[in-house]
Amino acid sequence: MAASHQDLAERTRKIVRTLARLYPDTRVALDFGTPLELLIALILAAQFRDDRVNKITPALFARFRSARDYAEADPDELQELLRDVNFFRQKTRAVQACTRALVENFGGEVPRQLDDLLTLPHVGRKTANVLRGNAFGIPAIGVDRHVLRLSQRIGLTAETNPDRVEAALTPIVRPEDQVRFCYLLQAHGRAVCVAAAPRCGDCAIREWCDFGSQATPQPARRRARPAAGAAPARAKSVAAGNAAAKSRAVAKSGIVKSAGAATPARRATSQSGRKTSVPTKARKTSGTRTDPSRS
Repeated sequence: MAASHQDLAERTRKIVRTLARLYPDTRVALDFGTPLELLIALILAAQFRDDRVNKITPALFARFRSARDYAEADPDELQELLRDVNFFRQKTRAVQACTRALVENFGGEVPRQLDDLLTLPHVGRKTANVLRGNAFGIPAIGVDRHVLRLSQRIGLTAETNPDRVEAALTPIVRPEDQVRFCYLLQAHGRAVCVAAAPRCGDCAIREWCDFGSQATPQPARRRARPAAGAAPARAKSVAAGNAAAKSRAVAKSGIVKSAGAATPARRATSQSGRKTSVPTKARKTSGTRTDPSRS
C-alpha cells in the first residue's frame, strides 16, 4: 500500500531533523556574493566540481562586476580566465549568451521568478531553483543526482524524471526545509547512501527508508584457518616455486651432480651422432685430444 501524503510529510520532517544533526554545516558549496555571481558559478559547475569552480571565480568576479561586463567582454579574455574549467570554450559562450539575455530582457538584473529564469539560455529548473533558494531565500527543490537517487531509494517518490521528482517532493517537504533538505540528501548520499553499495548498517535514517528497512546486513567475511600442523598454502607455493627455480638454475649452469661433488660438464658427440654430457676429466691433460668414440 502506497504511503499517504501525510505519512510522507512526517517522514521527511524526521529525515531532515536527523540529518541536520549529522551534517549541521551543509549548504551550497559554491562561493558567491550576489545572485549574478551564483548564476555564473552554476553555469561553470555543470559536470564540474564545485571546489574547483571556487578556485577560478575570485579572479573572474573581480574582473567582471555586472552582466553587461560579461556580455561585452572580449571572448578571448573571458575564455582565458575560464581555461581551467572543463569545456571552457562552450562555457564561455554560455556565460555570454546568458548575460546578454539578462541585459536585453531584465536590465542586467537576475530575475527572481522561476518562469523568468527559465527563459535564460543554459538555465534549467535545477539551476533556477538552486539560484532562487540560495540567492533569494525562496523555498525551492533543486534536484541533482543525489536528491534524485535518495528520494527514490527512501521511497518518497517513484518518479525518475527530475522535474517530476521536484513536483513530488515540493508538497511533502516543508517550505522552510526545502533548500536545506536538498543539501542534506547530497551530504548523506556522498557519505553513506552511496550509489553502488549503500551502507545501510551505518544509516541514521534507515527506519524511514524503504530500501534500508528491507536490506539485510552482510556478515563480515572471515578467513579460514589452516589445520593444525599444516603449512599455509602460500608457504607451500613459495617453497615449490623456489625448488623449481633452483632446478632450472642447475640445468642452465651445466652442472652434473654425482654422488660426490658437482662436476662441470661439456657436450660431446657419440658415434650415433647424439650429443651427450661427458665429464671434463675424460679429456687428457697431456694436450692431445682423445676421441671418445675410439676409447
